[in-house]
Amino acid sequence: MGALSLPRRLSVLGCTGSVGVSTLDLIEKSGAEVEMIALTAGRNVERLAEQARRWRPKLAVIEDETKLSELRDRLAGTGVATAAGPNAVVEAAAMDAQWVMSAIVGFAGLGPTLAAARSGAIVALANKESLVCSGPQLLRIAKLAGGVVIPVDSEHSAIFQVFDPMVAQHVSRLVLTASGGPFRGWTREQMRLASVEQAVAHPMWDMGVKISIDSATMMNKGLEMVEAAYLFAMPAERVDVIVHPQSIIHSMVEYVDGSTLAQLGAPDMRTPIACALAWPDRLPWPAPKLDLAQVGQLTFEAPDYERFPALQIAKDALAAGGAAPAVMNAANEVAVAAFLDRRIGFLDIAAIVADTLECVEAKGLAGEPNSDVLESAKATDAMARRVACDVVAGLSPAT
Repeated sequence: MGALSLPRRLSVLGCTGSVGVSTLDLIEKSGAEVEMIALTAGRNVERLAEQARRWRPKLAVIEDETKLSELRDRLAGTGVATAAGPNAVVEAAAMDAQWVMSAIVGFAGLGPTLAAARSGAIVALANKESLVCSGPQLLRIAKLAGGVVIPVDSEHSAIFQVFDPMVAQHVSRLVLTASGGPFRGWTREQMRLASVEQAVAHPMWDMGVKISIDSATMMNKGLEMVEAAYLFAMPAERVDVIVHPQSIIHSMVEYVDGSTLAQLGAPDMRTPIACALAWPDRLPWPAPKLDLAQVGQLTFEAPDYERFPALQIAKDALAAGGAAPAVMNAANEVAVAAFLDRRIGFLDIAAIVADTLECVEAKGLAGEPNSDVLESAKATDAMARRVACDVVAGLSPAT
């Protein structure tokens, strides 16, 4: 076996979040020799400084400009350059890294992801919103720049590993697995009274707060259906979801001859990150191994579209195309923020997204797309957020 060839110059966008931390931990445990180009974070200046002292990137960026002086103080004498603000994050993403982890949560990750794609880097994509809001454009930009987008979400990484592009015409269906989240066995009445603390308590994965809420509503799976359709050029009607509570099978690809190929693994984000880092090779590291005898049983069930309407909302938005997925994403971010602020109830999240999509369609607010990908996405996002905020304002406070 020949020597493993890994990208040497790396950047991690969103380095203090769960995926960013897992990325740096993987690199540490694998013993890979890398040159860190840039590390960026949102507000966690203490952890960013700690990581920068360990990895000594050329540049450390904190998005919250009020924390720049603290970052400079914490990195004094290290030789690490510092910067702050959204524009600085985008500039960091465009630096000369060969491999960029895009792990910024939310729409804020789109600009940096586009910048990384334009640089011709390998973009390891953990930011759902980049694909949901501008998937076709992002993939085209990366291809024209000579780069590639490799999915890091466990579901899309699974499909990526068993999807043969040489016979894509023989794929009949993509099947994304879902753990079902913390409310899998709850009734609608129980979910109506669900607290923030209950909603963020995911049974299988250690994720950030926003993604955990998306898992509880199953909007995360709706967003992933959109991502899968764009990543693998698959029409909406051929992207499905199945609930698999053990989270051992991460997704499946069904072929026309009846064969179904699945990727299995322990529920650990470092495994799909390792796949993206070493692609098309495999990275040896002390990975958690799958013991099926110990697991004992794998179970499956059909998703309940009535208890989790976010799934149908996403299917409809994907089928509608155009700006609908971006509107859905923006409305969901507004609704999740309102729930976390305890201004609305749990079941209101999906209802707000549906109402926002209806308002936008009824009023024809989407407008014509701008030739600039980011500006067009920003305009759609801002419009959808205004509508969603109006919908939230019209609801009674959660009790």
